[in-house]
Amino acid sequence: MERHVDVLMVGAGISGIGAAYHLQKHCPGRSYVILEGRPRLGGTWDLFQYPGIRSDSDMYTLGYSFRPWTHPKAIADGPAILAYLRDTAEAYGIDRKIEYGRRVERAAWSSEHARWTVDVLEVETDTRTRYTCNFLFVCAGYYDYESGHTPEIPGLERFAGRVVHPQHWTKDVDYDGKRVVVIGSGATAVTLVPELAKRAAHVTMLQRSPTYVVSIPARDVVADWLREHLPARPPMRSRGGRTCCSAWRSTTTAAASPSTRRAG
Repeated sequence: MERHVDVLMVGAGISGIGAAYHLQKHCPGRSYVILEGRPRLGGTWDLFQYPGIRSDSDMYTLGYSFRPWTHPKAIADGPAILAYLRDTAEAYGIDRKIEYGRRVERAAWSSEHARWTVDVLEVETDTRTRYTCNFLFVCAGYYDYESGHTPEIPGLERFAGRVVHPQHWTKDVDYDGKRVVVIGSGATAVTLVPELAKRAAHVTMLQRSPTYVVSIPARDVVADWLREHLPARPPMRSRGGRTCCSAWRSTTTAAASPSTRRAG
């Protein structure tokens, strides 16, 4: 079975949803499909379930310019971000363009025909579909969803307790009243340690290099004031006798195509 679309996108996370919006807006005549390997949209924000999951940058920067973040917390928790992505996809009809449980196995470019041929596995039925497209837009992120990075630790097999990778955290992980060691001092550890400390008997962060952390409020008082006193969008203004509205612009991720052809 073979299907053709003008633009084939891979990944229904924060990048894929944003790319789909801009394609719909600027190239409304182009057909497109988003292939998502998992059963739900959201990417990282749906995958990670560890305690305290949140953004490590403010949502006014991370969020979409076409759908500004209005939640009171600038540094938002994972569930709030996931709800924001779901609401955005639904509001613009992007959710109807997503095909779930589709994993890209191979992509080949033909200069002669000026198109991509993409082989896709349908996970549930173990069947394969071939897509062709003029433009392949990869928004798959940089995480290996199947297996997060796990360094080799000599003697780990002798540890009698449970070893948990944050990427594969499940609801049955019980750390109440236990002594916990968190290896690493990056954004995940900084997020995880305070939450674990609320219920664990003792938590130790094992780090190779010190990390400098500054505590700031989750809410941005300047943003709160601006939101209260200024309109959500720039006011209408007159230019050359005609009324127009300033447009918000945002950057998008680069498209994966060796061709100089454009989608629109």
